[in-house]
Amino acid sequence: MESKRIGGHYSHRYDSELEEVVNRVLAMGGLVEAQLTNALRAFIEGDTQVAQEVTENDARVNSFEVSIDERCVEILARRQPAAMDLRLIVAVIKTITDLERIGDLAGAIARMALRQAEGDRPRKQLFRDIETMGNRVITMLHDALDAFARMDPAAAVNVVRQDFAIDSDHEAILRQNVTFMMEDSRNIGRMLDITYAARALERVGDHARNMCEYTIYLVKGRDVRHIDLKEMEAIATGTVPGEK
Repeated sequence: MESKRIGGHYSHRYDSELEEVVNRVLAMGGLVEAQLTNALRAFIEGDTQVAQEVTENDARVNSFEVSIDERCVEILARRQPAAMDLRLIVAVIKTITDLERIGDLAGAIARMALRQAEGDRPRKQLFRDIETMGNRVITMLHDALDAFARMDPAAAVNVVRQDFAIDSDHEAILRQNVTFMMEDSRNIGRMLDITYAARALERVGDHARNMCEYTIYLVKGRDVRHIDLKEMEAIATGTVPGEK
């Protein structure tokens, strides 16, 4: 396991500013994780009160993004960071963008829960697979945030691996839903909602993967987007010549 610590500058105030930014990202991440957890619960259980709370809290997620972004711009202007400090600010700006989009996806799932509450409640067994997928996605998001907090590129690679299982879950749900719709046209509306929710969860997995790629970039100084997992792992574990 490899982890890095922010700090070590002559200016303790500068260290504090960087620590503050990281802590605010983690606070935003905690809120987004709660939003996703509650949205999934509302969708599966038909809890309209929780769904409404998720939609109302979306403004808090947006506020986090704006305030952190403004703080990063201020640090860029005043401190002119270089090397790992600069990569940290870049990684933070990119990470909060993905977190905000995950928040939007949680809000979309919550709105689907509200819409479903207006009609007949589908059989709970229809939600079994999406509940499994959703729990896997929530775990992936949590682990991505943990890898960022510890600045651990090896842990980030392990999180990326989870995305393959989520993609498989998504494909299985799509196949199942098509079968249900073909068997009984009365299932079409319900299955479409579940399909859209599964797609939203799959997108959350993609955003969590992005966050892990930023963590590897932050620590290793290498852009690992659009490369295969084997090469990404080599960079994260320091087995590639020229890594920083």
